[in-house]
Amino acid sequence: MIRLSRKSIFALEAVVDIACNARPEPVQAKEITKRQGIPQRYLENVMQSLVHAGILRGVRGPRGGYRLGRERRKITAAEIVRLVAQIEQAEDGDGSGAAVPAMGRIVGPVVEELQAELMARLETLTIEDLCRRAEAAGLAEPADPAADFAI
Repeated sequence: MIRLSRKSIFALEAVVDIACNARPEPVQAKEITKRQGIPQRYLENVMQSLVHAGILRGVRGPRGGYRLGRERRKITAAEIVRLVAQIEQAEDGDGSGAAVPAMGRIVGPVVEELQAELMARLETLTIEDLCRRAEAAGLAEPADPAADFAI
């Protein structure tokens, strides 16, 4: 079961922050923590997983940090939420051994339907879309479309 957890929201905020601020230098984790108020303990684990998944690219060195691994219009919010759900499942276990109460057989399918609708919407929402919202809200500088890609 995929849920939009606090860690998922932090991961989305971090990726959007990188997408909006990684020009020309990569974005350092401490900058994201400062701007977004994301606790460092959440950020470190998630950032490494995002790098391994190819969503982000890590840049080493004193001016190192993170950049997008692909164009921001090719990264969906659902991709990030699914990745974080995998991390959380590995940390917490899947809970599949728990008995389901009678009402759980009624409410559970409704919750699963709602989650499927949420994931379908997140599949259509790209990091580009979220950056545009940040720009419209005055939280990010407008992007230079010619420079928004990674090789």
